[in-house]
Amino acid sequence: MPITDFLSILPEIKKPIQKKLSFKERLKWTLLMLLAFFVLSVIPLYGLGQNSLSQFEFLSIILGASFGSMMSLGIGPIVTSSIVLQLLVGSGILKIDNTTHEGRQKFQGLQKLLSIFFIIFEAAIYVYLGGLSPAAGISPVVLVIQLIIGGLLVLYMDEVVSKWGFGSGVSLFIAAGVSTEIFVRAFSPLTSTGTLAFGSGQPPIGAVLTLAISLINQDIRGAGVALAAILATVIVFILAVYAQSMKVEIPLSFGRIRGHGIRWPLRFLYTSNIPVILISALLANIQLWASLLESWGKPILGTFVGNQPVSGLVAWIFGPDVVGNIIRGSFVPLDLGKALVYILFMVVGSTIFSIFWVQTAGMDARSQAKQIMASGLQIPGFRRDERVLEHVLNRYIFPLTIMGAIAVGFLAALADLSGALSRGTGILLAVMIVYQLYETIAQQHAVDMHPALRRMMGK
Repeated sequence: MPITDFLSILPEIKKPIQKKLSFKERLKWTLLMLLAFFVLSVIPLYGLGQNSLSQFEFLSIILGASFGSMMSLGIGPIVTSSIVLQLLVGSGILKIDNTTHEGRQKFQGLQKLLSIFFIIFEAAIYVYLGGLSPAAGISPVVLVIQLIIGGLLVLYMDEVVSKWGFGSGVSLFIAAGVSTEIFVRAFSPLTSTGTLAFGSGQPPIGAVLTLAISLINQDIRGAGVALAAILATVIVFILAVYAQSMKVEIPLSFGRIRGHGIRWPLRFLYTSNIPVILISALLANIQLWASLLESWGKPILGTFVGNQPVSGLVAWIFGPDVVGNIIRGSFVPLDLGKALVYILFMVVGSTIFSIFWVQTAGMDARSQAKQIMASGLQIPGFRRDERVLEHVLNRYIFPLTIMGAIAVGFLAALADLSGALSRGTGILLAVMIVYQLYETIAQQHAVDMHPALRRMMGK
C-alpha cells in the first residue's frame, strides 16, 4: 500500500462543515479541551509504583505533562515527531514540497503517523526503562496501555483545538501547564513536603508568601531570592509582550481597485514561540535520558544531585540560577561559563529550528507570495509578478526569521538564568501563547460582532 493511501485512512477529526465557525463555538471547544487537559492531569495511572517523579520536573513544564497521571506523555510525542520530520525535510532526506496542498497534506499525515509511533515508543520507554515503574504484582503492559490512551487523547485533542477552537492544542496545553506552575510557585502556602508552611518552620513554595515571611523575620537573603524571582517573571513578561508586538507592515493594494489596500504584517518574532518549544523539548529530552542513563549506572551524558546536573554534557546545557546564586553568595566563576554556553545553545538551536519551520510550515517568501497573489493583491509601484513579490518579501522574511529566532532564544535563556518563577523558558512560552491567543480571540470576536468587517476581510 502506498504511503499516501495509508495516511489517508488514519483516524482524524473532521473539519467543520460551515466555512466560518462562530466565536462562541470556537470558545466552547477550546474550553472543553482545556478542561479535558486538567481532568487527565489529575487522573493517576493505575498500578504505578513508587517512582522519583521529580526527575521529570523540567520536562513536564515544557511538554505540558503531569507525570504519574494519564497526561504523563503530554505533547512530547507531537513535538518529537515535528522535530524529526523537520530535520528529515530540511536536510533533503525526505522530499516533500510544502508549497503545494498535496505536500502539506502529506507532511501533516506523516507527522500524525510519527506522533502515534512516538506515543507507543515513549510509553514503552518510560515503563520498561524504569522511568515509570509499576507496583509489585502489576504488569508493565497495564501502564503502557494507559500511557498510549492518554497520548492518543492528547493527539486528537490538539486536532480538535486546531480545527474547532482557537490556535493549537500544543500551545494551549503548554500555556495551561506553565500557568498552573507559576500560580503554584507564586502563591502556594505549602512546603516542598506538602505540609502547610505556617508553623512548620519551613518556607512555603509560593514566592509571594516567602517574601512576606522573610521580611517579617528580617531574612534579607530569603527576601532577596523571592523578590528576584518575582521581578524576573515580571520583566520576562514585559519583554515578551514588547517583542511580540513588534512588526513590519508591507503595504499592499488591489490591482484593479485604486485607492484601496491593506498592510501585510510580518512580526519581528516571525516564527513565534515554535523554535523555543522545539529546542526546549530537545533539551528536556537530553536531560531525561541523562537521568535514566545515570540510574542504569552509565552516566554517559552526565550526573545529577537531586534534579541539578553537576557534571557532563547536561551540566553545560542546563541554565544555572545566576541571580539566585549571587544573592545566596554561592556564585562561582564556572556558573558564568555555563551560562554563556547555555545562551549559545538556545540561540543557535532556536535559529536552526526557525529556519526549518519557515520552510516546512509554508511561511517562506515563495509561499507568502503565492498567497498574496491568490488574494488579488500586489505591492504598489512593483510589477504584478510572483517572482518580483517573492524577491521583495525575501528582503524581510529571512532577516526576521534569523533575528526573531536569536531574540526569542536569548530571551528564553536570559529568563532561565534569572531564576524566574517556574522555568524561565516556560514563562516565556506561556506569555507568548496567551498573547497570541488573545489576539486571535479578539479578531474573531470583532469579526462576529461586525458583519461589515467580516465582508471586508473576506471571512
